[in-house]
Amino acid sequence: MKMADVIIIGSGLSALQVAKHLNRDMNVMIITKSSIRRSNSSLAQGGIAASLQEDDHPYAHFLDTLEAGCYANHPGHTLSMTNEAQEVMEELIREGCKFDMNLAGELDLGREGGHQHNRIIHSGGDQTGKTLVSHLIQQLQDNVHFYENHFVFDLLVQDGRCYGVKSKQGEGTHTFLAPHIILATGGCGQLYSITSNDEMITGDGLALAYLAGAELSDMEFIQFHPTLLFKEGRAPGLISEAVRGEGAILVNEKGERIMEAVHPLQDLAPRHIVAQSIYDRIQSGENVYLDIRSIDDFATRFPSITSLCEQNEIQISNGFIPVAPGCHFSMGGIRTDEAGRTTIDGLYAIGEAACTGVHGANRLASNSLLEGLVFGRKLAHELNRSGSSLKPFNRRFLEKDVLHDPKLPTIQELKHSMMERVGIVRSKEGLTKQKQWLESFQMVPHPFDIHKLTAEQMTRFFMLYTSWLITISALQREESRGAHFRTDFPKERSAWQSKQVIQKRTTEKRTSHESIRV
Repeated sequence: MKMADVIIIGSGLSALQVAKHLNRDMNVMIITKSSIRRSNSSLAQGGIAASLQEDDHPYAHFLDTLEAGCYANHPGHTLSMTNEAQEVMEELIREGCKFDMNLAGELDLGREGGHQHNRIIHSGGDQTGKTLVSHLIQQLQDNVHFYENHFVFDLLVQDGRCYGVKSKQGEGTHTFLAPHIILATGGCGQLYSITSNDEMITGDGLALAYLAGAELSDMEFIQFHPTLLFKEGRAPGLISEAVRGEGAILVNEKGERIMEAVHPLQDLAPRHIVAQSIYDRIQSGENVYLDIRSIDDFATRFPSITSLCEQNEIQISNGFIPVAPGCHFSMGGIRTDEAGRTTIDGLYAIGEAACTGVHGANRLASNSLLEGLVFGRKLAHELNRSGSSLKPFNRRFLEKDVLHDPKLPTIQELKHSMMERVGIVRSKEGLTKQKQWLESFQMVPHPFDIHKLTAEQMTRFFMLYTSWLITISALQREESRGAHFRTDFPKERSAWQSKQVIQKRTTEKRTSHESIRV
């Protein structure tokens, strides 16, 4: 058993930002189920949005974020994020983090879908996430300790307070205790068969929080990025929105532009509009490509994308990259306030695992790294003020009758069913079918002791549970808004604009589900 002042589950950008800003006299543990540099953050090709030009303003950034989010955002949290963007970026620059500069020696600000101004800061062209992760790791002091290859499978909660976690490393089980537990586990992209997410992003933290009794919200809002590299039915990687920001256009095999008559911003329209347009074209039998012929020196501007294309035998010299939409980001998650507090005392959430409400129904491009930086710093400041004493607790761990071979679907079955029924286009029929299929497995309640499962079985169990949370949320929101599109309710309904689907387990044994609309 190990004890700390703060335990952070996950090692992406938001986790590192929290750890960097915590007081140096705090004992901080970062626990990750893989290696410290493996995360969606490291894969992030896009940049960081911040209003830095004279003709731009944080309020303009705020308005663009609301527009992209279809006005389902939390206004106060969103404005706080855009207002603090400049300060966060200036701090990184002072520390020596390298960002792309133009010939005049100024930050080379790009533009992406949904933005009315050039305000996207990049590093290494399309390697912003990798740069940020490396920079933040270098900033950490010796009070931060990493525990790699630990799969956290249980949150220890007693009398409404979270005081620790249990993890599995190989065949061994470990217990970690602290007065402050932070979930920075990322989203749930690997629930879908076509995704830009790292293989580790399986929704663990979302299921853990729900099973512990925390509230989740907006789980129906799953963003599908318009342009994943698409070859032979596979999506081996992401083609950043910055490519369209530099002038690439979406065309079919005849060279016809597909966004020209769809939206005033054309190829830089909000992501859900572009993704649905590409999806419709593919469903009608067309192929869709990014025409990159207008971008000079593409290989230098986008080295990671060039390498990805070469690895998959796509010749960028031809000027066309085949693309399709795929699961990219979860706007919903563990419900938190502006400081990252969840509805369980001592438990916090940050980054994509959290739902601060800043993204609404659809995330504006390059706001995810910004969210992690801004709210990671806010959470650290909150913990620095709150102290770090661990309250007494009774160490009693209840075990259940064990089913040694719990009934769980295969990962591929789950991913394909989610893509088909809870993907870009949804309907009551498909969602109901998926709900019934998910509930046919042993999950609500689960008649087995999760401690006895293998890490692979735990992964499938958490994926099953998170898929169920998304499905029932999508069933409840009877409208289309942002990334949530239903053929049986194809339009936005004003009555739903200010409502959230909030989920919480409500019985003493924590085996039932309740959805509340507020």
